[in-house]
Amino acid sequence: MENAQNDYSLNEVEFAIFCIENIAVLLKKDAVNIYDALKNSDLLYQYIFQCYDVLHTQGKEYIVNDIIELMKKKGVELW
Repeated sequence: MENAQNDYSLNEVEFAIFCIENIAVLLKKDAVNIYDALKNSDLLYQYIFQCYDVLHTQGKEYIVNDIIELMKKKGVELW
């Protein structure tokens, strides 16, 4: 598992925050809960950071819905 010890660029960190905040707004959940869920499911490091180069070129709606679908597929319980 990749972890927070890696050095991420400011753009990557800002993008991760953007993802977390927008998922939280759409799901009407606390951003801290979304962060914890993404971190615990490895989606934060294995998907959001790993796929930053491709993901950040997409629109907000696509990004948010894509991550939510992955959360559902991984069985992340937020609902």
